[in-house]
Amino acid sequence: MGKVSVAEIKDLMKATGVGMMDCKKALEEAEGDTEKAVLILREKGLATQAKKSGRVAAEGIVASVVEGNVGAVVEVNIETDFAANNEEFKAFVAAVAKTIIEKNPADLDALKATVISGGEKTVEETLQDLFIKIRENMLIRRFQRFEGVLVPYVHGGGAIGVMVKLDTDLPADKVYEVGKNCALQVAAMNPGYLDRTAVPASVLEEEKKIMLAQMSEDPKMANKPEQVKVKIVEGKVGKFYSENCLVDQTFVKSDLFDGTVGKYVEDAAKKLGGSIKVVEFARFERGEGVEKKQENFADEVASMMKK
Repeated sequence: MGKVSVAEIKDLMKATGVGMMDCKKALEEAEGDTEKAVLILREKGLATQAKKSGRVAAEGIVASVVEGNVGAVVEVNIETDFAANNEEFKAFVAAVAKTIIEKNPADLDALKATVISGGEKTVEETLQDLFIKIRENMLIRRFQRFEGVLVPYVHGGGAIGVMVKLDTDLPADKVYEVGKNCALQVAAMNPGYLDRTAVPASVLEEEKKIMLAQMSEDPKMANKPEQVKVKIVEGKVGKFYSENCLVDQTFVKSDLFDGTVGKYVEDAAKKLGGSIKVVEFARFERGEGVEKKQENFADEVASMMKK
């Protein structure tokens, strides 16, 4: 057959919402017949997933996995929590995490194009095969890869995934509990930054503006001298750090240590006879920032029956 044109591929992509390479393959298989190509895509389950792509995938699993000195946190979304408990979906998420660890993809596109760990197909092809079985829209949303002394933590069966990286001169097994406690802190308190130096100057300036604006609206504070307001703002900035920076937060396991996370790590290192420092962390919360579409289940079923 003749070569498939770019225009034909674009038309099929527009009609089905399916990716370029899958449309190209379908057109080649259909020998340029667009209707037949659509049928091929539907049979493969690709066009069906495209139709479902308007449905929000906000459930799913966040995995945090470490192998040796390499780790990965990855969020894979799916439409329902019922499907998220499917063993094949769980196995897929685990394989994706393993692929990130082994292959070190540069970004999501590179990950999707990478042959999945333990398989022969790419991550994207494996996802499409799984869709045919589960029939729910799926999305690999984000990932982060780490190297070093790492401690993973997963909360709520995949609701929150955390990775903590430590800089230490002690063996990894000796500092595991310290890292685990820091990971629990990150999961529970959701710090935005590691320490004060990690807070962008623009964020700090914006916070100060808000604080000054709040004081100007407060009758008790509005007439105070400017230098007094500045001192009050400095105090409030300290509170901002203690709420938003991991090492400045009050350690949640107060029965274990009374003080900040930074002081807890220092104290633990001293007791173990070495040095420990938290140098990086990641926290992914399932569906974070995804706007869930509220649907009436009965109406949805009724609309499906009409088709």
